[in-house]
Amino acid sequence: MRIAVVDPGSGNLASVRRAFERAAAEEGIALDLTVTEDAEAVRDADRIVLPGQGAFAACARGLAALPGMTQALNEEVARGKPFLGICVGMQLMAQRGLEHGVTPGLGWIEGEIAPMDPRGDDGAPLPLPQMGWNRLEPASAHPLLAGVAPDAHAYFVHSYALRGGRREELLATASYGGPVVAIVGRDNMAGTQFHVEKSGDVGLRILRNFLRWSPGARQ
Repeated sequence: MRIAVVDPGSGNLASVRRAFERAAAEEGIALDLTVTEDAEAVRDADRIVLPGQGAFAACARGLAALPGMTQALNEEVARGKPFLGICVGMQLMAQRGLEHGVTPGLGWIEGEIAPMDPRGDDGAPLPLPQMGWNRLEPASAHPLLAGVAPDAHAYFVHSYALRGGRREELLATASYGGPVVAIVGRDNMAGTQFHVEKSGDVGLRILRNFLRWSPGARQ
Protein backbone atom coordinates (compact mmCIF):
# COMPACT_ATOMS: atom_id res chain seq x y z
CA MET A 1 0.00 0.00 0.00
CA ARG A 2 1.40 3.38 -1.04
CA ILE A 3 0.76 6.27 1.32
CA ALA A 4 1.79 9.85 0.62
CA VAL A 5 2.30 11.94 3.76
CA VAL A 6 2.26 15.54 2.58
CA ASP A 7 4.87 17.81 4.18
CA PRO A 8 3.54 21.40 4.34
CA GLY A 9 6.52 22.48 6.42
CA SER A 10 5.11 21.66 9.85
CA GLY A 11 3.99 18.40 11.33
CA ASN A 12 5.09 15.46 13.43
CA LEU A 13 6.34 13.67 10.35
CA ALA A 14 8.65 11.19 12.09
CA SER A 15 5.93 10.33 14.63
CA VAL A 16 3.36 9.94 11.86
CA ARG A 17 5.67 7.61 9.95
CA ARG A 18 6.35 5.46 13.01
CA ALA A 19 2.67 5.25 13.90
CA PHE A 20 1.68 4.19 10.39
CA GLU A 21 4.50 1.64 10.21
CA ARG A 22 3.32 0.08 13.46
CA ALA A 23 -0.34 0.14 12.38
CA ALA A 24 0.55 -1.50 9.06
CA ALA A 25 2.62 -4.18 10.81
CA GLU A 26 -0.28 -4.96 13.14
CA GLU A 27 -2.60 -5.27 10.14
CA GLY A 28 -0.16 -7.34 8.12
CA ILE A 29 -0.02 -4.70 5.37
CA ALA A 30 3.10 -4.11 3.28
CA LEU A 31 3.54 -0.35 3.53
CA ASP A 32 5.29 1.99 1.12
CA LEU A 33 5.10 5.36 2.91
CA THR A 34 6.61 8.50 1.41
CA VAL A 35 6.89 11.87 3.17
CA THR A 36 6.68 14.23 0.24
CA GLU A 37 6.43 17.75 -1.14
CA ASP A 38 5.81 16.35 -4.64
CA ALA A 39 2.34 16.53 -6.15
CA GLU A 40 3.07 13.53 -8.37
CA ALA A 41 3.71 11.37 -5.31
CA VAL A 42 0.21 12.25 -4.16
CA ARG A 43 -1.20 11.23 -7.53
CA ASP A 44 0.66 7.92 -7.41
CA ALA A 45 -0.36 7.05 -3.83
CA ASP A 46 -3.22 4.83 -2.73
CA ARG A 47 -3.98 7.00 0.32
CA ILE A 48 -3.12 10.55 1.38
CA VAL A 49 -2.27 11.92 4.82
CA LEU A 50 -1.89 15.62 5.66
CA PRO A 51 -0.38 16.32 9.09
CA GLY A 52 0.08 19.81 10.49
CA GLN A 53 0.87 21.69 13.65
CA GLY A 54 1.22 25.33 14.61
CA ALA A 55 -0.79 28.12 12.99
CA PHE A 56 -3.45 27.55 10.30
CA ALA A 57 -2.12 30.44 8.17
CA ALA A 58 1.46 29.15 8.22
CA CYS A 59 0.40 25.62 7.28
CA ALA A 60 -1.84 26.94 4.51
CA ARG A 61 1.04 29.00 3.12
CA GLY A 62 3.34 26.00 3.30
CA LEU A 63 0.86 23.87 1.41
CA ALA A 64 0.25 26.54 -1.22
CA ALA A 65 4.01 26.88 -1.77
CA LEU A 66 4.31 23.27 -2.96
CA PRO A 67 3.98 23.36 -6.78
CA GLY A 68 0.77 21.72 -7.94
CA MET A 69 0.01 20.23 -4.51
CA THR A 70 -3.36 21.85 -3.84
CA GLN A 71 -4.58 20.90 -7.31
CA ALA A 72 -3.38 17.33 -6.84
CA LEU A 73 -5.09 17.07 -3.45
CA ASN A 74 -8.36 18.42 -4.83
CA GLU A 75 -8.29 16.11 -7.83
CA GLU A 76 -7.27 12.95 -5.98
CA VAL A 77 -9.74 13.43 -3.15
CA ALA A 78 -12.48 14.16 -5.71
CA ARG A 79 -11.57 10.84 -7.38
CA GLY A 80 -12.31 9.04 -4.12
CA LYS A 81 -8.82 8.43 -2.76
CA PRO A 82 -8.92 7.99 1.06
CA PHE A 83 -7.62 11.08 2.86
CA LEU A 84 -6.75 11.71 6.51
CA GLY A 85 -5.99 15.14 7.95
CA ILE A 86 -4.26 15.34 11.34
CA CYS A 87 -4.52 18.35 13.70
CA VAL A 88 -3.96 21.45 11.52
CA GLY A 89 -4.16 19.10 8.55
CA MET A 90 -7.75 18.46 9.60
CA GLN A 91 -8.34 22.18 10.08
CA LEU A 92 -7.17 22.88 6.53
CA MET A 93 -10.11 20.83 5.29
CA ALA A 94 -12.43 23.66 6.43
CA GLN A 95 -13.50 26.69 4.44
CA ARG A 96 -11.21 29.14 6.23
CA GLY A 97 -9.13 29.77 9.30
CA LEU A 98 -9.26 32.84 11.54
CA GLU A 99 -5.80 32.54 13.07
CA HIS A 100 -3.61 35.56 12.22
CA GLY A 101 -6.25 36.94 9.86
CA VAL A 102 -8.62 35.16 7.50
CA THR A 103 -6.98 32.41 5.45
CA PRO A 104 -8.83 30.22 2.95
CA GLY A 105 -8.77 26.48 3.56
CA LEU A 106 -9.34 23.64 1.13
CA GLY A 107 -13.10 24.03 1.54
CA TRP A 108 -13.89 20.32 1.71
CA ILE A 109 -16.02 20.58 4.84
CA GLU A 110 -18.28 23.32 6.13
CA GLY A 111 -17.20 25.71 8.86
CA GLU A 112 -14.26 27.79 9.95
CA ILE A 113 -11.38 27.34 12.36
CA ALA A 114 -12.01 29.86 15.13
CA PRO A 115 -10.39 30.70 18.48
CA MET A 116 -11.61 28.65 21.43
CA ASP A 117 -13.06 30.30 24.52
CA PRO A 118 -13.47 27.43 26.99
CA ARG A 119 -15.08 28.17 30.35
CA GLY A 120 -15.30 26.12 33.51
CA ASP A 121 -18.46 25.54 35.51
CA ASP A 122 -17.74 28.77 37.41
CA GLY A 123 -17.45 30.77 34.18
CA ALA A 124 -13.70 31.23 34.54
CA PRO A 125 -11.54 30.75 31.43
CA LEU A 126 -9.85 27.38 31.05
CA PRO A 127 -6.19 27.25 29.99
CA LEU A 128 -5.28 27.35 26.32
CA PRO A 129 -4.06 25.51 24.40
CA GLN A 130 -6.29 22.58 25.22
CA MET A 131 -3.45 20.20 25.95
CA GLY A 132 -3.66 16.63 27.13
CA TRP A 133 -5.90 13.59 27.02
CA ASN A 134 -9.63 14.07 26.44
CA ARG A 135 -12.38 11.52 26.02
CA LEU A 136 -13.81 11.06 22.55
CA GLU A 137 -17.58 11.23 22.29
CA PRO A 138 -18.73 9.62 19.00
CA ALA A 139 -21.53 11.49 17.23
CA SER A 140 -22.16 8.89 14.54
CA ALA A 141 -20.91 5.48 13.47
CA HIS A 142 -17.99 5.47 11.06
CA PRO A 143 -15.49 2.82 9.87
CA LEU A 144 -12.57 4.81 11.35
CA LEU A 145 -14.14 4.42 14.80
CA ALA A 146 -14.68 0.68 14.55
CA GLY A 147 -13.30 -1.02 17.66
CA VAL A 148 -12.68 2.27 19.48
CA ALA A 149 -13.93 1.92 23.06
CA PRO A 150 -16.70 4.24 24.33
CA ASP A 151 -14.32 5.66 26.96
CA ALA A 152 -11.40 6.15 24.55
CA HIS A 153 -9.13 9.14 25.12
CA ALA A 154 -6.99 10.98 22.57
CA TYR A 155 -4.21 13.54 22.84
CA PHE A 156 -5.05 17.17 21.94
CA VAL A 157 -2.88 20.28 21.58
CA HIS A 158 -4.75 23.25 20.08
CA SER A 159 -6.25 26.68 20.74
CA TYR A 160 -8.47 26.85 17.63
CA ALA A 161 -11.30 24.54 16.65
CA LEU A 162 -13.94 24.02 13.98
CA ARG A 163 -17.19 25.91 14.38
CA GLY A 164 -20.19 26.14 12.08
CA GLY A 165 -19.73 22.68 10.64
CA ARG A 166 -22.49 20.43 9.34
CA ARG A 167 -23.90 17.90 11.77
CA GLU A 168 -23.58 15.10 9.23
CA GLU A 169 -19.83 15.81 8.88
CA LEU A 170 -19.24 15.58 12.63
CA LEU A 171 -18.00 12.15 13.72
CA ALA A 172 -16.88 12.81 17.30
CA THR A 173 -16.43 15.57 19.86
CA ALA A 174 -14.52 16.04 23.08
CA SER A 175 -15.42 18.19 26.08
CA TYR A 176 -13.32 21.16 27.12
CA GLY A 177 -15.45 23.94 28.51
CA GLY A 178 -18.12 22.71 26.11
CA PRO A 179 -18.08 20.44 23.06
CA VAL A 180 -15.03 20.58 20.79
CA VAL A 181 -14.99 18.99 17.34
CA ALA A 182 -12.61 16.02 17.48
CA ILE A 183 -13.21 14.10 14.23
CA VAL A 184 -14.82 15.16 10.97
CA GLY A 185 -15.54 13.14 7.88
CA ARG A 186 -17.43 12.96 4.62
CA ASP A 187 -17.26 10.48 1.77
CA ASN A 188 -13.59 9.41 1.42
CA MET A 189 -12.11 12.11 3.66
CA ALA A 190 -11.66 12.33 7.41
CA GLY A 191 -9.73 14.44 9.88
CA THR A 192 -8.78 14.31 13.55
CA GLN A 193 -8.27 17.47 15.60
CA PHE A 194 -6.17 15.43 18.00
CA HIS A 195 -2.75 13.98 17.28
CA VAL A 196 -3.73 10.49 16.25
CA GLU A 197 -0.05 9.53 16.00
CA LYS A 198 0.43 10.39 19.70
CA SER A 199 -2.80 8.86 21.00
CA GLY A 200 -1.48 5.42 21.93
CA ASP A 201 -3.63 2.37 21.25
CA VAL A 202 -6.64 4.54 20.36
CA GLY A 203 -4.66 6.35 17.68
CA LEU A 204 -3.26 3.08 16.35
CA ARG A 205 -6.76 1.63 16.09
CA ILE A 206 -7.90 4.64 14.05
CA LEU A 207 -4.85 4.38 11.78
CA ARG A 208 -5.41 0.63 11.35
CA ASN A 209 -9.00 1.38 10.42
CA PHE A 210 -7.82 4.02 7.93
CA LEU A 211 -5.52 1.50 6.27
CA ARG A 212 -8.45 -0.91 5.83
CA TRP A 213 -11.05 1.75 4.99
CA SER A 214 -12.81 1.33 1.65
CA PRO A 215 -15.01 4.43 1.23
CA GLY A 216 -18.12 3.68 -0.76
CA ALA A 217 -18.00 -0.01 0.00
CA ARG A 218 -20.69 -1.63 2.12
CA GLN A 219 -19.64 -1.39 5.76
